[in-house]
Amino acid sequence: MKRNLVLGVSGGIAVYKALEIVSLLKKKDINVDVIMTESATKFVTPLSFQSLSQNMVTYDMFAEPKAWEIQHISLAEKADLFLVAPATANIIGKIANGIADDMLSTTIMATKAKVIFAPAMNTNMYDNPIVQDNIKKLKSFGYEFIEPAEGRLACGTTGKGKLESPEVIVDRVLMELNDKKDLVNKNVVVTAGPTIAPVDPVRFITNRSTGKMGYAIAKEARNRGANVTLISGPTSIEVPKNINIVKVSTNEEMKKAIMEVYDHADIVIKSAAVADYKPKNYSTQKIKKGDNDLCIEFTRDSDILMELGEKKDKQILVGFAAESQDLKENAISKLQRKNLDYIVANDITANDTGFASEDNKVIVLSKSGKEIYLDKMSKEKIASNLFDIILEKR
Repeated sequence: MKRNLVLGVSGGIAVYKALEIVSLLKKKDINVDVIMTESATKFVTPLSFQSLSQNMVTYDMFAEPKAWEIQHISLAEKADLFLVAPATANIIGKIANGIADDMLSTTIMATKAKVIFAPAMNTNMYDNPIVQDNIKKLKSFGYEFIEPAEGRLACGTTGKGKLESPEVIVDRVLMELNDKKDLVNKNVVVTAGPTIAPVDPVRFITNRSTGKMGYAIAKEARNRGANVTLISGPTSIEVPKNINIVKVSTNEEMKKAIMEVYDHADIVIKSAAVADYKPKNYSTQKIKKGDNDLCIEFTRDSDILMELGEKKDKQILVGFAAESQDLKENAISKLQRKNLDYIVANDITANDTGFASEDNKVIVLSKSGKEIYLDKMSKEKIASNLFDIILEKR
């Protein structure tokens, strides 16, 4: 079922970022209705929001209605979630003090949906005791806030007050709008990304994993209400909010991190591409280029997944098999040898899925013999389907 978000846009230079918020939400198949304050229309036209949202934009409380309904009431009731971004000191102050004198403030007053403010303003304004008191007051009433970021502001000053990035704001919206809350009070551990095997202080061996699949799994678990620990090798992905992140580099560091939380875990999903081998001898000094070829002898590193399978008690243990040949056969062998409950097999030779791609195509195999084929789809949808399978909802 499509979810409905009402986006309130108040006047400030950060209004242009709200356009990207709408665009990102539409890509996630969320219906967006936009309400603009009069001052917001001075920065960006309603037509821009209308084009992106594919809905009429409301900004004039006394405009002739397009349908026979009281508009602020209908939007208030339609909202599954109400987001105000950017939220100026003015709109925060209005709501905190019960003022409803335009379409946005009136609709916020009328809604029973959760309301989240994403403030954006000058640093001194944000730090003003009156503004902070208004924020504190709203929080006491159950309104929620996405803290502004720090950096250079449009006015030229540097400090806290920048609207948080559209990606972070949309991630929070997706967390709130997820109607599956079947992992509440469950502890989920996810590993993601590559590990490295150092050769010398300068060089190391690694692989092509970007961590996108693991991060998508961690976010999905969080969105379903789980307490999530994400153990991540080196990636360029922004750390998700409301997730306990543990950053590691080597096989040894990842093993240590996961063993520390394993006993308390309910579900463990090992999607990281962990190095199987490491140099037998690490050079403490940079290896200088010479006239001859360089030969490095490798030795086997820890098989973390095998050790987790041997130690498994109450945990549901899920592994990944990235294969270039005999996909299903190799995955089944790994499933059985390592005492897994499920394994996710993907073909790394595919050009349009897998490493660095936004999409994936996998087979989920269970120890009971089930085989579920997930055709090409986003890694977020793969993650959602994976938890449905683990929780036996498909």
